[in-house]
Amino acid sequence: MLLFDAHLDIAMNAIDLNRDLRSAVDDIRVQETTLEMHELGRKTNTLTFPELRKTELAVCLATMIARQERQINHSFGWTTPHACYAMAHAHLAYYRAMERDGYMRMIRTKSELSHHFTSYRNDPQNTPLGFILTMEGADPMLTPDTVFEFHQAGLRALGLTHYGCNRYGGGTQSEVGLAIDAIPLLKNCEQLGITIDMTHLSDVAFWQVAENFSGRVHASHQNARAICDWQRQFSDDQIRLIIERDGVLGVSMDVIMLQNGFVRGQSVPRETLERAIDQIEHVRSLSGGTIRHVGIGTDLDGGYGNEQTPADLNSYRDLQKMVGIMQRRGFSDSEIEDVFYGNWLRFFGEALPD
Repeated sequence: MLLFDAHLDIAMNAIDLNRDLRSAVDDIRVQETTLEMHELGRKTNTLTFPELRKTELAVCLATMIARQERQINHSFGWTTPHACYAMAHAHLAYYRAMERDGYMRMIRTKSELSHHFTSYRNDPQNTPLGFILTMEGADPMLTPDTVFEFHQAGLRALGLTHYGCNRYGGGTQSEVGLAIDAIPLLKNCEQLGITIDMTHLSDVAFWQVAENFSGRVHASHQNARAICDWQRQFSDDQIRLIIERDGVLGVSMDVIMLQNGFVRGQSVPRETLERAIDQIEHVRSLSGGTIRHVGIGTDLDGGYGNEQTPADLNSYRDLQKMVGIMQRRGFSDSEIEDVFYGNWLRFFGEALPD
């Protein structure tokens, strides 16, 4: 089954974690074992370019992510907006390098998306991975007008916040609303046709974005609070807002968003891919029975490995197990296709510029 994944931190894995994504998943695991790397997520990676091809991944949203941090006692994050800006450009440079060598293809317009998907369907072994450029957390935006520069470079989706607070507002594990600079940034995105990713917004900031942005919205990797009850997930009212705005929510494979009480670095995954299907069914129920508003946004290798994925997901290709699970649970073939790629293909086929 072809796949459209709405959230992959490919450049972060290649640059920040210094992984050669041209190699096999097992090769990276062996390398990180040999080098005795002990950070969470090491030796348990799930994806590389060969693995993505085996999984029939046709298109993804590929991130630039550089989170500003006040503390410097950990390996993730940067202490100044200027460093965040520079790291975002490093991620962009990585994607350009992968384009040069035929591994990836940036998608900027409706016609490019349509052409690429047709090419991949006809020749999946020789077509590069298509990607739409997104930014997770607006920390690299030095000012609200910096978005024009990134748009020129290919940016087509933007999430304002990540964990905690930044210069544009409150994110996961905060109850802070939007900062004053978020409003002109949202207006610039509206003008440019950039879709806003509502993932990682605090509850307060979520509703303020909804009030101050009239463009297209989506949630790239976002599960339901009704299934896993903590603030990272959306309430049913938040899910309904995405549905009402004709957006799509991507089910995430981060088990911390599927298993109640999971503690990073301490808990063992017990939930399986069945729980991800529960998420799909929940969004469908809130949509009045239609499957139109739910897709896949795995967030795999998003700073963790298979120590923090469903128990039956060892590597990226295990996503294809979801097809059989969905068939057994009564989903039609067309509904499975819509979840795997059709809904995101339609959404960005509408949201991207001509």
